[in-house]
Amino acid sequence: MVTSKPAEPGRILVGVCSWTDKTLIDSGRFYPSGVQSAADRLRFYAANFPIVEVDSTFYAPPSERNARLWVDRTGAAFTFDVKAFSLLTTHATQARLLPAPLASLLPAEVRQKPHFYPKDAPPEVLDALWELHRQALRPLARAGKLGVVLFQFPYWFRRNKQNVAYLETIARELPDYRIAVEFRGGGWMDAEHQRDTLAALERLGFSYVCVDEPQGLATSTPPVVAATSDIAIVRFHGRNREQWQATTASAAERFAYLYREEELREWAPRLRELARHAQTVHALMNNCYRDYGIVNARQLTALLDEE
Repeated sequence: MVTSKPAEPGRILVGVCSWTDKTLIDSGRFYPSGVQSAADRLRFYAANFPIVEVDSTFYAPPSERNARLWVDRTGAAFTFDVKAFSLLTTHATQARLLPAPLASLLPAEVRQKPHFYPKDAPPEVLDALWELHRQALRPLARAGKLGVVLFQFPYWFRRNKQNVAYLETIARELPDYRIAVEFRGGGWMDAEHQRDTLAALERLGFSYVCVDEPQGLATSTPPVVAATSDIAIVRFHGRNREQWQATTASAAERFAYLYREEELREWAPRLRELARHAQTVHALMNNCYRDYGIVNARQLTALLDEE
């Protein structure tokens, strides 16, 4: 399923899903030795790529202060895709990761839990999180640098009426921002449900996130290529099947996969096809282990430049 074709092929922006991953910084393979501050790292990254995904906002809610800094440290044409905070995607979080005023609204027994889920939080906490996202992302939006707000759902976010209704809640809560949705299994993109899922996203104006990831697992989503909005998105998670569902010391270990050139070459025509149906395509490397994402983003850029 695709939206109507634009008059001219859309732009394809290639980047990675984190510019501050510890294994990337520790590798010493991307940032020069003199580039050590947060400001300098972002400036250096933005001089090499046109887009980045902000992963840190999944673990702690976005802040308006950080958004202003990101605007100031990047050029006018740079784009940020920003992950929604974990609680808004039905994942668990820790009370200490919430801003103090929000954490204080939690019942004492919830604050004492190692992790808690949305069902444990009072409605006023979730309402405040929606408002926090609305406010925090405004500097990026006003500067024309906000691509999408990415909702990455877990495998337990299954296809049912309640969760379809939740997608509509997102549209109501964040009406001024572009939304992208990624599924991890859950039956949304099974063969018998693909068409209905994509139609629902298109109706809401949401971008479907195409994925390259390990297949044949409960959390796998097939590599369906579809544009349901004028921003099309592909996230490359690597093909590290052995680690995909494993409990690892760090998230980066699950994405320790360096694509071979021929694997990326398979995607070049698919990305060009998406660009024929969308104004912009975001191709983002989430194999954020050491400099793997950087290497593959550069390779993919070169492959797309061949024609």
